[in-house]
Amino acid sequence: MTALRSTPPPGRCRAVATTPDRPWQSLVPSGRRPDVTLQVTEEAFQSWDGFGGCFNEMGWDVIQCLPARERTRLFRDLFAPEDGCRFTLGRLPIGASDYALEWYSHNETPGDYAMRHFAIDRDRQYLIPYLRAARAVQPELRLFASPWSPPTWMKSPRVYNYGTLVWDRPTLDAYALYFVRFVQAYAAEGLPIAQIHVQNEPLADQKFPSCLWTGAQLRDFIRDHLGPAFRKHKIASEIWLGTLNTDNYRDYPQALFSDPRAAAFTAGIGLQWAGKGMVQRLNHALPGVPLMQTENECGNGDNSWAYARYIFNLMWHYITNGVRAYVYWNMVLPPGGRSSWGWTQNAMITVDPATRRFQYNPEFYVMKHYAAFITPGARRLGVHGPLAADAVAFRNPDGETVVVLQNPSNDATCRVALRAGAGKALTLELPPGAFASARLA
Repeated sequence: MTALRSTPPPGRCRAVATTPDRPWQSLVPSGRRPDVTLQVTEEAFQSWDGFGGCFNEMGWDVIQCLPARERTRLFRDLFAPEDGCRFTLGRLPIGASDYALEWYSHNETPGDYAMRHFAIDRDRQYLIPYLRAARAVQPELRLFASPWSPPTWMKSPRVYNYGTLVWDRPTLDAYALYFVRFVQAYAAEGLPIAQIHVQNEPLADQKFPSCLWTGAQLRDFIRDHLGPAFRKHKIASEIWLGTLNTDNYRDYPQALFSDPRAAAFTAGIGLQWAGKGMVQRLNHALPGVPLMQTENECGNGDNSWAYARYIFNLMWHYITNGVRAYVYWNMVLPPGGRSSWGWTQNAMITVDPATRRFQYNPEFYVMKHYAAFITPGARRLGVHGPLAADAVAFRNPDGETVVVLQNPSNDATCRVALRAGAGKALTLELPPGAFASARLA
């Protein structure tokens, strides 16, 4: 595991960089002649909705090992508007995800089509305290939710993994009501759900909680059941086609958005994993439909610097192809990041129960380089020059221009001049392999 120790944040300094041995260091502007120039243009692209992470049971469980002071610090580092990652989006599962401590749903009473036994009692032990701790630091945190599997009695076969939803009207109407009850229950807890994504990874035939859907099924369920149920019960949460783990544009987004009645109920498209293969096509074909990256690819638990480099480039790919938000997967995990179903994944922060301490991993700093500088409401700008394939630029609502970039060379320092309109300019020396963020004034 690659562990990085925190350094004091530089506040409103003009530029910061992270290298394997020096995270979040201030960069002093250089007066030397640059090697390359990166020009920020006035080309305006998508507006930005925010960055965030996912709330899972295993994260909250291990956070409880920390002393109160360390817990406070951890949540500030992720959510504080002043000096943290400034996350403003949060994803939560509806029932068990693959990082729940065990399988559960919110109604395992067979035949309860009226949802009389629907309950979120288990969430009051794990997810709801986790969410409240985050909202205590960031009250503007917006939440979206998705199920990994329906209740087992609604599936064929009756298992929490594999399988499909039983396709008859009583079951489909009951499952739509299941979503209604979930949104209502969370609203009663003071936790409004801004978006519902109908199924996590509808092509994931996995041993962890999962359920298979075709694009036609998602279209028909939204059009004929979920959309009408939300309208009937006056549910304000948006319905999204997500979270798609496929690059099959025609059978999923095209199938739904070619149907006016289904499209009328669908506010956006959520993408993850193989969804990266069609984000460019979506941005071209459906320019008015909001796109979100809903789950950062999560590695194998070694939290390496090399994988952090991959994630930086993955974020660049999604952002430059039109998504309006980017969401990390598990923000916090124990050492190794092993799930209840037996595999390991990366996390931004590792909490060690043995030492009751936590450490930042390289991907924490990748996320912070983007999220701490780009604010909701920002507008992406064009960039030109040799480093344009390693940089994104935004203009924040306060008029500030920011650039997030990397030195693609692991061996050589890169001296880069950042230039924007109205005389905004800054020359920086980027250490080998560094991630960097800069404010232009």
